[in-house]
Amino acid sequence: MNNHEIDYKLHGDDMQFVEVELDPEETVIAEAGGLMMMEDDIRMETIFGDGSNPSGGIMGKLFSAGKRLITGESLFMTAFTNEGREKRHVAFAAPYPGKIVPMDLSMHDGKIICQKDAFLAAAKGVSVGVEFQRKIGTGFFGGEGFIMQKLEGDGLAFVHAGGTIQKRELAPGETLRVDTGCLVAMTGEVDYNIEFVKGVKTALFGGEGLFFATLRGPGSIWVQSLPFSRLASRVFAAMPQVGGSRDEGSMAKGIFNLFDGD
Repeated sequence: MNNHEIDYKLHGDDMQFVEVELDPEETVIAEAGGLMMMEDDIRMETIFGDGSNPSGGIMGKLFSAGKRLITGESLFMTAFTNEGREKRHVAFAAPYPGKIVPMDLSMHDGKIICQKDAFLAAAKGVSVGVEFQRKIGTGFFGGEGFIMQKLEGDGLAFVHAGGTIQKRELAPGETLRVDTGCLVAMTGEVDYNIEFVKGVKTALFGGEGLFFATLRGPGSIWVQSLPFSRLASRVFAAMPQVGGSRDEGSMAKGIFNLFDGD
C-alpha cells in the first residue's frame, strides 16, 4: 500500500458528512472549505497539489498544483495529520444535498475518473490529476468540460454527488446515454464520448440541451439525480426578478413583497 489506510463512518442521509478516523501519523487530504470539525492533535496544513509525491521536488509539486489549476480548482489542498498518540477524528461535510460515495481505488484498478467538482477528500497518497478526453468534441460540447479529474492510487477517496446516486455496471459493448451533468464518475476502462441530439425539435424543445454523454462498457459508472447546476438554475429561476412582475404569488414572493413595502 502506498496510501495511508484510513477508516471512516458516514453520518446523515440527504446532507451527509464523512468522519475519518486517523491513527497516529496518518493523513487525509481534502479540498479547501470541506472541513466540518476536527479533534485535538490534528494538524492542518496547506499543501501544493495533492501531496502524493513528496519526493518529487519543487517542480513536481508545481506540476501537481498546475494540473489542479487546469480543472478550475485551487492550487492548494489541505492535509490533516494526526500528531497525537491516540486515534483522532476529522469530518468533512457535503457542500449541497446529496450523497457521499466512498471509493476504494484498489478495487477499481487504481483509477477513477470523476467530475471536477465531485472530489471531497482522500487518504494521503491518492493522486488528484487531470483526465484529458480523447475526443475534442467532448471538451467543446460536453457541457461539463473537456477536462475531468482523475483519482489514482490504492487508497480510499470520497466523492460527493447531488440527489440520489446509482451505480451501474456496464457489460462489454453495453451503451448508456446520460445527461452530461448527471455523470458523477466512472472507472478508467469506460469509453466516454459526446453525442449530438438528433432532430431539431428535440434539441430546441426537449429541455435537455443539445448533447449528452454516451458511455460504453465494460466498467462501472455512477450517476446523480440532481446535479448542482440544475439545482442552482431552478433556485435562480424561482427568485424574484428585480423590476419584473411579482403579481403571481408564492410564499417566497409574499415575504419579498412584505419587506419591499408592497
